[in-house]
Amino acid sequence: MFLRSRSRLRTAAIAAVVGAGVLTAATPAAAAPLAGTRSYLVITAPGATAGAASAVASNSGTVWSTYDAIGVIVAHSGAADFATKMRAVSGVQKVGATRTSDIPAEAATPPIPAAPAQATPATTEPLRTDMTQIGADKAWAVNTGSAAVTVGVLDTGVDDLHDDLKANFDAANSASCAYGKLDTRAGSWRDTDTHGTHVAGTIAAARNGRGMVGVAPGVKIASVRIAEKPSGLFFPENTICAMVFSGDRGFEVTNNSYYTDPWLFNCPDNADQDAILEGVKRAVAYAEGKGVLNVAAAGNENYNLASKSRDATSPNDSTPATRTVTNSCLSVPTEVSGVVSVASITSSNVKSSFSNYGTDKIHIAAPGDSVYSTVPGGRYGTKSGTSMASPHVAGVAALLRSVDPTATPAQLRTLLATQADDLTCSDTRCSGTAAKNNFFGEGRVDALAAVGTGTPSGGSFENANDVAIPDAGAAVTSSVTVSGITGNAPATLKVDVNIVHTYRGDLVIDLIAPDGTAFRLKGSGNDSADNVVTTYTVNASGEVANGTWKLQVQDVARADTGYIDSWKLTF
Repeated sequence: MFLRSRSRLRTAAIAAVVGAGVLTAATPAAAAPLAGTRSYLVITAPGATAGAASAVASNSGTVWSTYDAIGVIVAHSGAADFATKMRAVSGVQKVGATRTSDIPAEAATPPIPAAPAQATPATTEPLRTDMTQIGADKAWAVNTGSAAVTVGVLDTGVDDLHDDLKANFDAANSASCAYGKLDTRAGSWRDTDTHGTHVAGTIAAARNGRGMVGVAPGVKIASVRIAEKPSGLFFPENTICAMVFSGDRGFEVTNNSYYTDPWLFNCPDNADQDAILEGVKRAVAYAEGKGVLNVAAAGNENYNLASKSRDATSPNDSTPATRTVTNSCLSVPTEVSGVVSVASITSSNVKSSFSNYGTDKIHIAAPGDSVYSTVPGGRYGTKSGTSMASPHVAGVAALLRSVDPTATPAQLRTLLATQADDLTCSDTRCSGTAAKNNFFGEGRVDALAAVGTGTPSGGSFENANDVAIPDAGAAVTSSVTVSGITGNAPATLKVDVNIVHTYRGDLVIDLIAPDGTAFRLKGSGNDSADNVVTTYTVNASGEVANGTWKLQVQDVARADTGYIDSWKLTF
């Protein structure tokens, strides 16, 4: 289910405005499934699916698709005991049903979505708040992204004929994975809703003076449709197909604005869901191993993903039932290791009311409220959700890869985090520091920093490495090296400090300039509160900007301890 809501994943408001394993090519063709036919994942060791494939046929099933490189078979069967029998087969590690409903008739010969009639192209291209919020408007003056970089939109499909998308659309690397089998017929990738086209526009709508501009208007977009028709759901076999395809086609980034149906959370103590977890994890790892950075929406239930207890929405392809869940139950793909999980913020830089959150669950945040973008038929509209936040991050990741074509997914994740702009907590459920918290992760994504030299926008320099502060001991320092700033530091040099320490009155804090000049930020005193999380303003206009600056901290009394969590200079 795509992330417009998670119980039909938050219905987004849309105001349409007129104008204004190696996968090979496949054309699905099979007999219509009989009533009662279900889909299963059969998991083996990678490279060892042959024996299990033979066993599928021996146990009243058929092999629908195979991903030998990751040890995954998608099988169909109408036999009630199919999973039980297959779990007893030698070499089979896990077996699980991927849905609680029958395979739809459309799976046999999927219809190609119709090409929508196109509206008259827009005549203006207004600047939008979400793009200024992340510095994309400034980034475009430096680098709009490389046509050698492709972002895969794994979604409901994309209108490749849209005036703002057609110049950047890569039909040769687009396909459908709906129903769990690759379909590369022309047009199979087209939108069966409006969601995927909206996501695609946020990532890379052209900078052509018409309509709107995406975060990375110079990169390519490929559509991999994974939503089925008519259900609109995103089943596990579809996600697996799309991830493997993305890796095999060499995408640099994928955007995943959905969760894998039918379970909001997949729990490892359930045999079916355990197989889903394993299959999707392997597919995500396969894509990353091929150099793909996977970005995903965190979800729209206003749910603390680090404190799971209840799910009343699953399964969403039949009759939901309330169940107890734990933190071992994961929403996929957003909670899969290596995936960048994105929360949504408003134009005021606070958490969107619907956005999920959670300590070490959210990696980064981006605008997701009332985002204006492309919709099918050459039109435009607004949508809200973490689905709308995620493509902002995917676009910035594409800019990063454009600047450094050799950057690995791990390096891209690090750059997204270190370049992010800190956001302070916006309500009592938020915990952590401005540098990192459970609402926004590392902070708001920064497009301008992505096209620079790795230095955050606004001439900001940060050190996020922890430095222990000894109790009643010697002063300790944390350093940042400033470069690329002309002349002296400003009279309003900003020093963002995040120190974790009980009884902060014990602390003396100084900023040390490159020539050794000390600026007192905080003296000791009778302040029993915990932590120092604040921004100081220093008149450092007499100091040369470039060089090594240090934050110096000393604990001058006994009994309390802590550490420098992070600090940042902004020129």
